[in-house]
This record gives sequence, C-alpha cells and structure tokens, in this order.
Amino acid sequence: MNPPSIIVDRKTLLLLLSLLLSAGFFTTTLFGYFVSKQEIRSAIIGQDLPLTASNIYSEIQKDLVRPVLISSTMAHDTFLRDWVLNGEKTENEMARYLAEVKQRHGAFSSFFVSDKSGNYYTGDGIIKQVSQAEPRDAWYHRVRDMKEDYEINVDPDFANHDALTIFINYRVFDFSGKYMGATGIGLTVDAVRELIGNYQQRFQRTIYFADQQGKLVFFGASQTAQQPDLREREGLGPLLEQILQDRSGSYQFTENGDNHILNVNYLPELKWYLFVEQNEDVALVDVRKSLYTNLAISFVVTLIVILLTHLTLGRYQSKIEEMASTDKLTGLLNRHAFSILIDKLVAAYRRNPKPVSLLLADIDHFKQINDRYGHRTGDQVLVSIAQLLKGGLREADFAVRWGGEEFLIVLPDCSREQGEAVAEKLRRAIEAASPCETDHSIKVTISIGVSEFNGTESPEQTVNRADMALYKAKQGGRNRVVLAH
Repeated sequence: MNPPSIIVDRKTLLLLLSLLLSAGFFTTTLFGYFVSKQEIRSAIIGQDLPLTASNIYSEIQKDLVRPVLISSTMAHDTFLRDWVLNGEKTENEMARYLAEVKQRHGAFSSFFVSDKSGNYYTGDGIIKQVSQAEPRDAWYHRVRDMKEDYEINVDPDFANHDALTIFINYRVFDFSGKYMGATGIGLTVDAVRELIGNYQQRFQRTIYFADQQGKLVFFGASQTAQQPDLREREGLGPLLEQILQDRSGSYQFTENGDNHILNVNYLPELKWYLFVEQNEDVALVDVRKSLYTNLAISFVVTLIVILLTHLTLGRYQSKIEEMASTDKLTGLLNRHAFSILIDKLVAAYRRNPKPVSLLLADIDHFKQINDRYGHRTGDQVLVSIAQLLKGGLREADFAVRWGGEEFLIVLPDCSREQGEAVAEKLRRAIEAASPCETDHSIKVTISIGVSEFNGTESPEQTVNRADMALYKAKQGGRNRVVLAH
C-alpha cells in the first residue's frame, strides 16, 4: 500500500507565488514605463523640440529667410535705383539684371515694378503695366501704401502661367527716401511645401507655419491638411490666443485622445509663427513596445518559476511525506502513518465489513545481538528483518515499525486464521535467513501475536490483543505464532 498523503496546500502556495511574482513584475515594468514616459516627455519639452525648432529655424534662415535677404539686397542695389532715376531707358539691362538674380539664387521668378512708369519687369522684359483698376495688381498698391519694408505674399505668378508663388515684395526708395517701386523674388508654393516636408522627414516632427492672425500658411507636402484657421483645431484652438501673444514657448494639448507637445517660435523675418509639434503617443511607440515585451517576458519568467516551483515542491513534498510517514532506518511506515491508514480501514470496514488482521512481531533476544555485535550490526539486522517482512506481504498489506525491534503488520481482507498462516510463513522465512550481510553466522527468530479486528473495539484494543498474544508467544518459548482470543 502506498504511503499516506500529508495534506499540504500546494495550490494555494503556487497561487500566492504567482500573484506575488506577477504583481512584482507588473509593478516594476509599469513603474519603468511611467518613468521612461515622463523622461521622454521632459526631454521632448525641455530639449528635443526646442533644439529641433532651433535647427529648423537655422534651416529656414538658409532656405526661406534667404529670399528676404536677396530681395532686400535688390531693393538697395545702386544699379537698380540709378537705372530708374536715369529714366528706365534700356529695358534689356533690367531684364538681364533680373535674369541674373533669378539664376544666381535659384529663384522661381524675379521682378521689379516701377512706380513711375507702372512697368512690370522680369528676366524676360516688360510683361505688363500695373493698374489700380486691375484686381490682380492690388498687391502692388498694398505694398506701396504699407509701412513695413517688405511683405511675404502668396499669389499666382502672371509671368509663370499663374503658378501659385510665394512673393517677397520689397519696397524700393531712391537715395533721398522717395518711393520708387517694388522688387523681389518668388518661390513656388510646392517647392516650399516640399521643403517643409523634408524638414519633417529629417527631424521626425510635424512642422507648419501660421500668420499673425493664427491662419495656417504652410505645411509639409506629405502632411495631412489641417484646418485653415488653427482656432478651429481641437485642443489647440483654446491655446492659440495665448500662443500668438507669447510668440514663443512650449505647450501641450489633447487631440483625438492623443497628447501633443508643441514648440512655437515667431520668425520676424517672415512674420510667421513656426509650429513644431510632436505627438507624444507616437514618440512612446518604442517605449510601449518595450512595455509589452517586458510584460511578455515577465509572464514567461513567472510561468517558468511557477513550473520549477511546482516540480520542486512536488519532489520535496514527496520527500517530506516519505520522511513523515516512514521509519528512517528500516523504510517501513511509522506509527503516524499507521494511525491514518487504520482509520481508513476502519471506515471502510463500517461500509463493507471485511476481516482485518494485525500481526505484532518482535525479534527474539535482540538485545543480545546489540550487546555482542554492536548497534551497527543490530541496525543491519533490523533493516534485513524489515525487508523480509515487507517482501512477504501482498500489495494491499503494510508493515509498520512499531518501536525498537517490534513490527506491526496489517492485513486487510484477511481473517484471523489466514493471518496466522501469513505469520507462520514470515516466521519460517526469518528463521531460515541470514539477516546480517557482514556475518552470515548470525541467526535470529521472531515471535508473533495475531489478532483480528472485531468491528466493535478500537484499533488500539486490537493491537493490545495482538500484544497480549505476542507476550504469550514469548512466554511459550519464543520463535512461534500465537493467536489472540
């Protein structure tokens, strides 16, 4: 019969361990995620966006502000002013001058409009006369009357098949400060959008420009179109007045559930606001991937730890159960195991009465073996006798080391007479054996008392009756089997 099971709530232990490991991994991973998230947000607000805006501003100075400087140079060019003051006599000279400016600086167009003659000069010569009655010439009259030195305006270019063009219109004055006309160069809108798109690709940010009224001026060619008026944009609209007033700074807003971080700078040369925007959720994609990866790793590690713990607990539990239920020297069951198993047998007997016999055996003159050969030899004899007893039993039977040199054998479904036969077989086997491996001359015998459980007494009483029968066997000369009354 298998050793009795000792109840250990291993499932609860594994569940608690799983919860602790999962909570620990989950808390650590989430803490790392939120710390990383906060560090990324702080880096975007304090370093990345301002640095990106500064780099973009430098690029703009080279790519967009440069046309303003070119137009300023043209407006203050001595040749241009002298040519006008001399009566605009040679049209070819102005055309050659404007064509050279266009070619040298890679402009889409270059122009000069004389206030005196109304002639509109380009690199191809005079293309028209500006007129106050012509709606398409309203830009010139606006430039003539404005107080600023220049403006940036988006208009169709008459000289280039009405291609939508960004014009830098610069006012020209003679040496005495009298207004002479307007000059400047033009850049195509598509080219500027492509330029902004390149910025976005290089800096991995959303970049766009707004005028002083908060109207969207330009955004990248690859960028999804936005609301023309930034006031209508979700999240950004309520901040716009403050942004236009501050002219520069960092801001945060929420749009479509995503948190956006914004850096704004006013560009006085262009009279535009530069918006450099970062979608925080996009910036956190890699961090989220790390979060999910860490959670997956934590889950796998938890499973491995739980599996190893389960296997280890099972191994050690079996070992502990064996230690708790067996005698260390002989390997037979101990009294604790007997009390569990006999209770089960009694409960089974009450459901379905079947005879149960008990054999209480004692080694004859065992003290003499210890005194003559020593305790080590005595232990060898005990182990050999235990194995002989166990080897002579059925699978359903079990042997218990009852104490010292005494052994209790339980025989389920076995009557008193059958128990007597088993006891006699065991007695003869031990009498014929050599129980000491180091000294085959040592021989031992056993005395056995046999009792049968009667269904009304306690198991202890049945054992006591077997003990009384054993006592009679000892008194009768030992090496014999005696049945209890």
